[in-house]
Amino acid sequence: MTGKRPFRFGVQGRATATGAEWIAKARKAEDLGYDTFLVPDHFPRGLGPVAALAVAATATTRLRVGTFVFDNDFRHPVVLAKEVATLDMLSGGRFELGIGAGWFREEYEQAGMPFDPPGVRIRRLDESIQVLKSLFTGEPVHFSGAFYTLNGLAPVPRPAQQPHPPILIGGGSRRILSLAARVGDIIGLGPQARADGTIDPLSVSEAATRQKLAWIREANPAADTRELNIFVYGVTATDNPRAVAEPIAAELELPVDDLLNSPHFLFGSVDSMVETLQARREEYNLSYIVVPEDQIDHLAPLIARLAGK
Repeated sequence: MTGKRPFRFGVQGRATATGAEWIAKARKAEDLGYDTFLVPDHFPRGLGPVAALAVAATATTRLRVGTFVFDNDFRHPVVLAKEVATLDMLSGGRFELGIGAGWFREEYEQAGMPFDPPGVRIRRLDESIQVLKSLFTGEPVHFSGAFYTLNGLAPVPRPAQQPHPPILIGGGSRRILSLAARVGDIIGLGPQARADGTIDPLSVSEAATRQKLAWIREANPAADTRELNIFVYGVTATDNPRAVAEPIAAELELPVDDLLNSPHFLFGSVDSMVETLQARREEYNLSYIVVPEDQIDHLAPLIARLAGK
């Protein structure tokens, strides 16, 4: 696999009943060989990302921590830059900044926040990333844009990682993936999210993945050198992948073969799933695999075989 990035593996922690349980989850991820411990950013569910990740970083030594992903509309970039830089500095440079334009209309409405059209939210995200990168330099920032204005602010502290922590941007639409291709360090191939909180099932297919990669290359031919991420919803060790996939495909209203070939799912023996991940890296350049926390044990045997290779 000459020229391909080594595999990395992440797990998205979503909830906890106690602080001790949260610490145990982070330590388990580290012990199983995961590279990153990640949290989402939603008002109605999950934990506050900054505090949760600070605790996880303190409880571990090697594990990197990150957001998957911050909603840009929930924080002014000046506030976010200070929190990110502080967390990166205190963790010894172990933070990864995942950030997106927001997509779940209901939580905006529940919080009394305007839910702007996708194009507006993505333009605001683009501007926010410009501000963030400028603030991470530690130099006074003068910025006048459509959404943000800064007048000589020089924030402290600076992040440990320079010029800044890795920035992950992802999604399923052409606009967000084009932005990710231009300004992201890590590009996440996600499903097409709907404002009602559901996803478009067709957007997880093999054909949809190829289309997303084409959009990325069109926006920036050099993006092939970036780390590409995929969120894998389910990992199942089985001798009969079709039987396992059939009920999931029926629920998603997808042909079974489309589900079996989707990069967002893994079915088969451990050996065959290892081969599948290697083939997907070869074909799609996908090397950074993230699963939800209920799949943490299911992916572990593959991590033992592939981590860092």
